Amino acid sequence: MIFKNKYIPITVVALVVLVAVFYIGFSSGKNSELSNINSNANDSTIVTQSQFAPFWKTWQILNEKDVNSASTTAQDKIWGAIEGLASSYNDPYTVFFPPQENAMFQSDIEGDFGGVGMEIGKKDGQLVVVSALKGTPARLAGVKSGDLILKIDGTSTQSMPVDQAVNFIRGPKGSTVSITFLPVGATDPVVKKIVRDTINIPTLDTVSLPGGIFDIKLYSFTAQSPDLFRNALRDFVLSGDHKLILDLRGNPGGYLDAAWDMASYFLPAGKLVVTEDFGTKGAPTIYASKGYNVFNSNLKMLILVDSGSASASEILAGALSEQGVAKLVGEKTFGKGVVQELIPITDNTSLKVTVARWLTPDGHNLSHDGLDPDYPVSSASSTPQNDLIQNKAVQLLNQQP
Repeated sequence: MIFKNKYIPITVVALVVLVAVFYIGFSSGKNSELSNINSNANDSTIVTQSQFAPFWKTWQILNEKDVNSASTTAQDKIWGAIEGLASSYNDPYTVFFPPQENAMFQSDIEGDFGGVGMEIGKKDGQLVVVSALKGTPARLAGVKSGDLILKIDGTSTQSMPVDQAVNFIRGPKGSTVSITFLPVGATDPVVKKIVRDTINIPTLDTVSLPGGIFDIKLYSFTAQSPDLFRNALRDFVLSGDHKLILDLRGNPGGYLDAAWDMASYFLPAGKLVVTEDFGTKGAPTIYASKGYNVFNSNLKMLILVDSGSASASEILAGALSEQGVAKLVGEKTFGKGVVQELIPITDNTSLKVTVARWLTPDGHNLSHDGLDPDYPVSSASSTPQNDLIQNKAVQLLNQQP
């Protein structure tokens, strides 16, 4: 998920679980009214009186019969109705924020909270861990990409919006949150009590591997990532190696500008990196290489991906893969990448709405398809001492001259 801005965060909204949130600005928008009620309308954007009648009938029945009607205000009902309207679009990242949730979201933007260091999203209607970042309480507790989240402090997550789950998980540093997971491949749930902390998001590590292979591990796409990546590439060139591994496993995304900049080191000017697709709502925006293009055909490159590789990771991997620069090794990526605007509805409520999606150079919808590796390798049996995906990449590179 991304918000429109100069630096565009691409991470799913659940990254607000982290203390260093990537949201730095929002587009403004006009409030809209349900004013087009026409009994003869066949336009899908116009609601007929007969279509809207069940809403008022339900309102009346609840007022007359529900035991909680006395404690439920008309304003509460309106906020609930708008939340239902937003959810009818079947987009887990289009969400209405009533006053209390809106205040929490603004707090998230300011980063004044603790977290557990994992990003969450939705997959097939289930809350799922996208990534547990290196060195964070979630990673230290053994949380992994693909783990399902069944309960948070005893509350079932069935039908729970991503943003609500985020609000339940975040909290003061030093406090504890109890999360029930269904780990990948398991049949029995596991309850983990995780102590919240201030999260420092790691960015990049490098290591030299046997056979003249230089490995860059990129954990996130922050505003500082392009400079750190440039320095890592300089170290790679100075090393005399010509075989490169770019490890994007467990990288949930970050800024569009960072991914765009990094892709430009490998592509000639004008080569397509990604397209921002607005569907029928407007002309697409094209992001082409800035033309740094510092490497020649002697470069041998592989990119490591898994189910925790998402958004900006998928943009970078998709561009370099489909433009013939690198092959992908590992597991299918998460599959997400949406552009969002935060639009004020009242002084203390807002609507977060998906306005566009990202398409790879070959036109694949990252929010729908994800990326399939050229060399599929399961990480299920991997250990820190025996990294099966990295081992495969080393083997492939060592087979090349």
